Amino acid sequence: MVHQGLKNVLNGVVAAAQAAGRSPESVTLIAVSKTFDGPEIVPVIEAGQRVFGENRVQEAKAKWPALKIGWPDIELHLIGPLQSNKAAEAVQLFDAIHTVDRPKVAEAIAKEIRRQAKPLKLFVQVNTGREPQKAGIDPDQADAFLRECRDVHGLDISGLMCIPPAEEDPKPHFILLAEIAGRNGLSQLSMGMSGDYAAAIACGATYVRVGSAIFGTRG
Repeated sequence: MVHQGLKNVLNGVVAAAQAAGRSPESVTLIAVSKTFDGPEIVPVIEAGQRVFGENRVQEAKAKWPALKIGWPDIELHLIGPLQSNKAAEAVQLFDAIHTVDRPKVAEAIAKEIRRQAKPLKLFVQVNTGREPQKAGIDPDQADAFLRECRDVHGLDISGLMCIPPAEEDPKPHFILLAEIAGRNGLSQLSMGMSGDYAAAIACGATYVRVGSAIFGTRG
């Protein structure tokens, strides 16, 4: 079954990867399904997409357990801010968390990973634009925070995530994230959305988070 929005984005990912001299298989598309309900998500699943992103634990909890009964191979990523008191539910529900950004959250996730004996892909969110209203660790504190995640909390961090300021050229932010990842031995970069995923792929993104280009404009 063909889903035109998904097809267009997948073609765009392939083109961007090839233009950057990379294998398209090195980039994973996360279809961001936040605010969309099951009937709107099912056609994208039926078209073959298996990796989805949600912003809120409670919203994901309300729709994904039922969907995963039919498609148990779906991989679910939390890409929105996580409160430490939601860590138990987040670890249970998600396969990856992209928003580890402060010690209290890292500690809560580590506790739940041990308690539930469930491995997770974990990304530290870096606030590359140093925006006060946005989640994420300051770039100058990223190295120390990564050491704390690993050495104090015993977390296996897979990579880094960022959301550049909406009004700025995203490329310098993508380059900064790649630099921080490189010096910390991290190979996974979660960056790029509907409007800038091609630029993110050119800068090394391994996960791109695309919503509106697949699902259309949210109501």
